Amino acid sequence: MNLTILGGGSWGTALAQVLSYNFEKVYIWDIDKQVLKDIQEYHQNKKYHPNVMLAHNIIPIEDIQEATNIGDIIVVAIPSQFVRQTLSNVKIEKEKPIISASKGIEIESLKLMSQVIEKSLNLDLKYIFALSGPSFAKEVIMGLPTAVVLAGDTRLGKDLQKILSTKTFRVYLSDDVVGAEVGGSVKNVIAIACGISDGLGFGNNARASLITRGLYEISKIVKEFGGNPQTVYGLSGLGDLILTATGDLSRNRKFGILIGQGYNVEDAIKEIGQIVEGYTTVKALNNLVKEKNIDLPISQMVYKVVYEGLDPKLAAEMLMIRDLKSEF
Repeated sequence: MNLTILGGGSWGTALAQVLSYNFEKVYIWDIDKQVLKDIQEYHQNKKYHPNVMLAHNIIPIEDIQEATNIGDIIVVAIPSQFVRQTLSNVKIEKEKPIISASKGIEIESLKLMSQVIEKSLNLDLKYIFALSGPSFAKEVIMGLPTAVVLAGDTRLGKDLQKILSTKTFRVYLSDDVVGAEVGGSVKNVIAIACGISDGLGFGNNARASLITRGLYEISKIVKEFGGNPQTVYGLSGLGDLILTATGDLSRNRKFGILIGQGYNVEDAIKEIGQIVEGYTTVKALNNLVKEKNIDLPISQMVYKVVYEGLDPKLAAEMLMIRDLKSEF
């Protein structure tokens, strides 16, 4: 059985490596031809994982149509705002499982990645899954123990769960694609908020409060999208949020820290050097607030700070002096 990974970034490459033990061949496609060339010549992704030797059954492929045809299972690990554009000209010749490992909400349409993939590939939803959970790419590719959740049709999902699980990569099963995707997307925004708080030196109390109230915001969004709010207490919600909001490897938290320390947005993104998914996701959440009239105070303050230039200290003060209310 062959696996195809669409997206040779940090996360896509980590998945290719950890899953290479379970597949005869793992094909990896990326728009960056230099990434593919390095994998072909050196068995390394020098751009994202320069110190890791990749398995020899990981094979770069330049033609995305060929890549999707040759894989028995397709994993989409493309930055969320480019998923529709990338898949728009791809034709799936026969129905096969498509697993979204992209975390984000499309800004204009407010669609989740599973919905974007369904529309782009004209595929039955029963073949579309979401992979999410607390999983820093650097630790996954190093073979450190990691647990994630695969959400989708559980009948087909049971077989995928076995195929995708390894000695270091444990896969749990869920039937709530919406909950898994929302949790994996919105946690990046809350992580930016926690980073800003840390950058301002606000301490552990503030970070714990943001994580807890942020989890509540995630549950509200899950409910708005029609998912199960209980999902937020699992790996794709609470697990991923804790990791991203506290871990030193988190790009979103680091982005927030830099903003809290006085960096402007452009310099902070340049300093990180990779896509900060929460930066685009918070724009989608701002559109959601306008369209659905849903109250997301933390997410709204992150938007005001990174898109409207609101002073982070003032944003924190505005959160603290809001009208008092019951916790739930």
